[in-house]
Amino acid sequence: MPIYEYKCRDCGRLTSVFVRSIGSEVDATCRHCGGSKLSRAISGFAYHKSEATILQEYGSEPKRVEDYRDPRQIGRWVERRFKEMGEELPDQTRKMIDAAREGELPPPLTD
Repeated sequence: MPIYEYKCRDCGRLTSVFVRSIGSEVDATCRHCGGSKLSRAISGFAYHKSEATILQEYGSEPKRVEDYRDPRQIGRWVERRFKEMGEELPDQTRKMIDAAREGELPPPLTD
């Protein structure tokens, strides 16, 4: 029993229609303006990333997804992004990252 989405040509909003079977005829009207000029829309969907995909996208140094909750790991991500953009890491940022790796967290992160 699928749910199809239609876009109203009059108001431009989406309307969801529950259909009993794929072969059933759909006589849909816009629930917002009552218009009957509807065109089938591509529905959105959720994509849940696996732990392996997250580690691949954001770096393989941490071994678990939970490791990304450690503020010191942010430094690796920042370094990687600056490198990908072809930019130099600012000196102040470099000092903060190095200090975090030694266990000295910036004041806002120690609370």
